[in-house]
Amino acid sequence: MAGRIPDSFIQDLLARTDIVEVIGQRVELKRAGKEFKGLSPFSNEKSPSFFVSPAKQMFFDFSSGKNGTVISFLMDYDRLSFVEAVEELAQRAGVDVPREGGGFDQRLVLEGPLDALAAAERFFRDQLKKSEPAKDYLKKRGVNGETAKLFGIGLAPESWDALTRLFPDPRHALEAGLLIEREGREGVYDRFRNRIMFPIRDTRGRVIGFGGRTLANDPAKYLNSPETPLFHKGRNLYGLYEAKQSAKAALPYLIVVEGYMDVVMLAQHGVPLAVATLGTATTHEHLTLLFKQTSQVVFCFDGDRAGRAAAWRALEQALPEVHGTRECRFLFLPDGHDPDTYVQQIGAEAFRALVQKAEPLTEFLLAELKKQVDMATREGKAKLANLAKPYLAKLPEGPLRSLLQEDLATLTGLRWSVIESLAPVAELEESAVAVPLQPARTDPAARLPRRALRILLEEPHLAVRAQHVQQIALAPLPGAAALAEAIEFFQEHPGYRAAQLEHAWAGTPKGVALRRLVAEPLELESAGLEAQFLAVLKSLRERAIKAQFDGLMQQRDEDGKLSEANQQEALALQAALAAIKSGTA
Repeated sequence: MAGRIPDSFIQDLLARTDIVEVIGQRVELKRAGKEFKGLSPFSNEKSPSFFVSPAKQMFFDFSSGKNGTVISFLMDYDRLSFVEAVEELAQRAGVDVPREGGGFDQRLVLEGPLDALAAAERFFRDQLKKSEPAKDYLKKRGVNGETAKLFGIGLAPESWDALTRLFPDPRHALEAGLLIEREGREGVYDRFRNRIMFPIRDTRGRVIGFGGRTLANDPAKYLNSPETPLFHKGRNLYGLYEAKQSAKAALPYLIVVEGYMDVVMLAQHGVPLAVATLGTATTHEHLTLLFKQTSQVVFCFDGDRAGRAAAWRALEQALPEVHGTRECRFLFLPDGHDPDTYVQQIGAEAFRALVQKAEPLTEFLLAELKKQVDMATREGKAKLANLAKPYLAKLPEGPLRSLLQEDLATLTGLRWSVIESLAPVAELEESAVAVPLQPARTDPAARLPRRALRILLEEPHLAVRAQHVQQIALAPLPGAAALAEAIEFFQEHPGYRAAQLEHAWAGTPKGVALRRLVAEPLELESAGLEAQFLAVLKSLRERAIKAQFDGLMQQRDEDGKLSEANQQEALALQAALAAIKSGTA
C-alpha cells in the first residue's frame, strides 16, 4: 500500500510490543537483575555482553556496538527493511499498518467535552466584557476590540469556582481539562484563574483547549490546557483556523511563532498568516498539519541563543518533510524583539518584506554548522563534511538534496561519494547547535541536565512531576533544552519509554548521543531517583531565572533604570527565586 506510515502509529506499536518476548524468540536470554542478557547474535563471543532492557524497551550489544529498539533489532537480525520490520510487529500485535492518505482517521468526536469547551469560551468572553482591568491590560498590549472578538479572547476571573458553578455535572468539563479534582476529598476547582484566555481551535473551528496569560506576578506567565483526548500540544497549532479563514484562496505561506500574542498582533497589523506552537517544540505532527495548508513554512524566532536553539530543533523536524514544492525558511528578529513588538514598530509591509527575505533551510543548516569549524583549515572542512552528513541523510531524495550535496562538496573540496563513506559525526562529537548531551568537564553543574535526562530515561513517568519546563529549557547549561524536550515528549506520551524517544530523535547527532547515554549504568537506587530528578530540575529552573534576571539588568538605560514592563518582570523573577529557595514553588 502506498503512503507513509504515520509516526504516531510507529510510536504506539513500540509501546505495545514486548522487546524481551520478540528478541527472546531469537536469542537465548537469562534474567540479570532488571535486564536480560545473552550472547551477542551479531558477533562470535563466549561471554554474554548482549542486554535487553524491559524498562527502556531497548537492546544493547556491547560486543558489536549495536543498540536500539525492537524495530532496529529485527532489521539487523532478520535482515528486514524498516517497513518490513514494522509490518512484522503489527502482524504480531494483530493490527493493520495505516498509511497517510490511505483513509486512516484518528479524529475524535466527543460532543460532551466539546460542548463544555464551547460553554467555557462564552463564559470567558462575557467575563472579559465585565472587567475593566482585563480590558485595560489588552489595550496596553495594543489589542483592539475587533481583534479580541476575532480570536475569542476572554477572561478567567480570580476565583476558584467561577467556572465550576457553570457545570452542575462536572464530568465533561473535567475531561476537557477545564476543572481539576481536589486531592483527598470530593469536589473540583477551576484550572484557570485570573488569566486572559486564548481559545485554541482545531481546523474545523471547534474549541479544543485554552491558553491563559496571567494578570498577576505569576512566574508561570502562560498556562495551557492539559493533554486530553481532544487536545495535544504536539499536534495542534494556535491560530491555524483563523489564518485559514483570513485567506480567500490557498495560503501563500504560514509563519510559525512562539506566542499567542505574536499571532494576535500580527493578525491585527495585517499579517494574518501566523500560527503558534503551544509551549512546545515543533513536532512532525505540526509540520504535517502545516504542509496540508501551504507549501511554504517560515519559522520566526528571536535572534538570541534560545531562539536559535529552537530554530535548530525545528530544522531537525523539518528536514524529512521538505520535498517536492515544500519549503522551509527561518526569520530571526533583532535582539529584544518578538513578532508582537516588532510588527507594531515596523508595520505590516516591512514585516512581510522580512518574511520574503527569510533564510532558506539549507543556508541556515550550513551556516550554523560552519560556525563550529575553521573553514580556513583542511581539518575544519573535513569536520564540516562529518557534521553535515547526518542532516543530509534526513532530506528526502530529490533536487534539493542533490543541490545541497553539491554545495557541501564545493565547500569542503570533497566528492559526495567520499563524504558518504565517512563515519557518522555523532560517533566523534555531538553537534553544539543540536544542544549536546555531553557536558564540559570543567564545571560540575554542567552535568546536571545530563544527570536528569539519564534518570528520566530510566523512569519516564517522572516527567509528569516536572513543571515550568519551558523555563528549565532556558537554563544556561549544555543539554538543558534537550532535557526539556525529552520531558515534554514523555508528558505528551504517557506510557512511552526510552525506545520511543530514541525513535523520535533518530537520525540526529543528539539521537546518537542519546543512544550512548541510555546504555550507561545508573549509579542510584530506584528509591532515590525521583528526589534527585526533582532536585536537578529545581536547580536548573533557579539558574534559568537568574539568567533571565541578569538579561533584564543588561537592558537598563543610561540612568540605570528599567522600563515599566521590565520592572514588573524583574519583580516577578525575584519573587519566583524567593519561592524556589523557600520551597513553596
